[in-house]
Amino acid sequence: MAEQEPPKTFESGFVPGRHIIDTYGNGGFRFAGMSHRGSLLLLPSGVRAWPVTAPGAIDRTSLRPVQAEAGTIELLLVGTGLDIAAIDPALRGWLKEAGVGLDVMQTGAAARTYNILVGENRKVAAALIAVE
Repeated sequence: MAEQEPPKTFESGFVPGRHIIDTYGNGGFRFAGMSHRGSLLLLPSGVRAWPVTAPGAIDRTSLRPVQAEAGTIELLLVGTGLDIAAIDPALRGWLKEAGVGLDVMQTGAAARTYNILVGENRKVAAALIAVE
């Protein structure tokens, strides 16, 4: 039996295109034949490393790439880790002004929902905090 090659790492911090999440947990994600340790921001333009490790760090600065692509995003799924966390109402309003709806859930649920909506070719993005 040939040994299976380990997945490539996500060294550049950005991969163009839409990709589903193959697996999540152990502090990271697998997608597009690669693995990444840490959180991810999945946008219509591509997947990027996201330096957010806790729900309290989700703010306008961390979601600026979402705002930049707001015309191509109708819904942002936010995975806040193992538990659902509240998002600042002002941030929710800021996204609504940009035409982006917001749905907050556990990271696992957000990843699964994202995969389904991408499969339906919906205008969706996801901000996923990595879980152990």
